[in-house]
Amino acid sequence: MTQIVEQPAPAGSVPPGGLARHGNLLVLYLSLGGLAFAVLQSMVAPALSTIGRDVGASTGATSWVITAYLLSASVLTPILGRLGDMIGKRRVLIGVLAVLAGGTLLSAVAPTLTVLIAGRVLQGAAGAILPLSIGIVRDELPREKVAVTVGMLSAIFGIGAGVGIVAAGPIVEHLSWHWLFWLPLVLVVIALLGAVFGMKESPVRTPGRLDVLGAGILSVSLVALLLAISEGQKWGWGDAKTIGLLVLGAVMMVVFVAVEFRVSEPLIDMKLMRVRGVWATDLVALTLGFAMFGTFVLLPTLLQLPAATGYGFGKSVSQSGLFLLPTVVVMVIFGPIAGILNRRYGPKLPLFLGTALVVVAFVLPAVGHGEVWQVLTFGVLTGAGIGLAFAGMSNAIIESVPATQTGEATSVNTIARTIGSSIGTAVIAAIITSHSTARGLPLDSAFTTGFWACAGVAVLAVAAALALPSAHKRHEQAVALGVSDVPDEPGELHMPLLHHGKH
Repeated sequence: MTQIVEQPAPAGSVPPGGLARHGNLLVLYLSLGGLAFAVLQSMVAPALSTIGRDVGASTGATSWVITAYLLSASVLTPILGRLGDMIGKRRVLIGVLAVLAGGTLLSAVAPTLTVLIAGRVLQGAAGAILPLSIGIVRDELPREKVAVTVGMLSAIFGIGAGVGIVAAGPIVEHLSWHWLFWLPLVLVVIALLGAVFGMKESPVRTPGRLDVLGAGILSVSLVALLLAISEGQKWGWGDAKTIGLLVLGAVMMVVFVAVEFRVSEPLIDMKLMRVRGVWATDLVALTLGFAMFGTFVLLPTLLQLPAATGYGFGKSVSQSGLFLLPTVVVMVIFGPIAGILNRRYGPKLPLFLGTALVVVAFVLPAVGHGEVWQVLTFGVLTGAGIGLAFAGMSNAIIESVPATQTGEATSVNTIARTIGSSIGTAVIAAIITSHSTARGLPLDSAFTTGFWACAGVAVLAVAAALALPSAHKRHEQAVALGVSDVPDEPGELHMPLLHHGKH
């Protein structure tokens, strides 16, 4: 592969204040796009029953509002991330935001479930926003600002998911479910205008051809796996359709890996998966996706159960959403903190601290969840852990791969998080269903088991975080490889094989 790097403008040709304003606006537009995508991912979940009643659809049919979104995001994220590396990240980002705007508008005016699902498929294309945004930040901002900015952008995906859950209830109660799409559309339009008129094209590219065969095989694998996970609870985990799709997905994934090793210009460079900083971070993404969306199922269900049960809190949809507000606020705070820690110590420390906090957060309600303080403490610890870990993940990826492969590496990480979210939602829903009365009322043991399950999965995230190479080890490896852009201090951000004129 040949790397193309356009020469930056001569030093002094742009006033420092102008560069600072450009950087701030760039981050603002990218943040709005990421926030809109994350909000749209989670906001519809609390409103599914309302949407189903309004369009006259069954619960199973209405669940496709979420399933279609996840499938689209999983399939299109690696393809669009690779295209961004090839033809320009800004160009692809503009296209993605335009499709997101169109899909959100279509969903907002949807008269039927079919039209709404079509809009959600278009919205799923925006899963590529995070890898494209991280690539743009890495290419455009000074090195000392990259870690903190990436930390903030990554945390926004967790923040947006929390905001979606918090805001859904009041919006549906006081407006209508259509406003779940009208309001995020404003953010998308601002981000799109900013990308068109306020960004310049990133200079780092990897010319080549899109691996169409690999993209097709990966799409079949991901659709089969996610469809089985999403519908397994309804079909039955022992049903022939569920088992068949799981087998098909696994076989096609093996075929995909074999094909990617043979083609000259793969969609995903499998050699990256051998890098400890990459596979360990992807495992963290998978497990934390499970835990975070497990939270979005467990906590609202527990809070909305009648107080007469002795363990429910009897809250409305809007009130239960407000209990997640501390989680969102703490995420906002700890995302940038993770970036600061990364600059000084590398991504391993914030990843370890974040995953450890998530384990503690879930152990607390697993032991006892009958008091308000236990629920609130759980939310605060979860927000701090997710904020630190999500930011640490993205920084770990960009410190482990060449600049020309940022898009494909972060795309795989995003897919891992999406799959983890799907598995977490399905598993926790299955636990609640299996620990319910004949009339469908969840038992107290459902929540105890669910919280312990998430805590156990989060322990795997801690182990994966500990598997990351230390900052000192990365520095030694860079020196041994003769990389020209080696940091002066082991804790500084290291960008392997990055030959960018500005840096």
